[in-house]
Amino acid sequence: MATSTVKLHVRKGDTVKVISGNSKGKTGKVLEVQPGKYRAIVEGVNVVSKHIKPSASNPNGGIDKTEASIHLSNLMVVDPSSGEASRVGRKADDKGKLVRYAKKSGEVINNG
Repeated sequence: MATSTVKLHVRKGDTVKVISGNSKGKTGKVLEVQPGKYRAIVEGVNVVSKHIKPSASNPNGGIDKTEASIHLSNLMVVDPSSGEASRVGRKADDKGKLVRYAKKSGEVINNG
């Protein structure tokens, strides 16, 4: 599979806020980003119940609660200074390297 070069506003380790859907208003840390599907898995958000069939390792089976992926359009990065959801921009820092910044405060977003 070829690596994707899509520029996304969300990265692994970011703190994000859900802006729509069943988990609206919740915040959490991004555990995984799936660029090809334009989705992310966020800690404590979009929790689903999966039924586990009994097996040798798990003789009783049961119901497992796990996070499902959520579309990136439903996520906004939380501004590190104010704690509010903010849009993300890119600008060159002192050394000429592109860094992400919160448009609300102008503060640079450090990757978790």
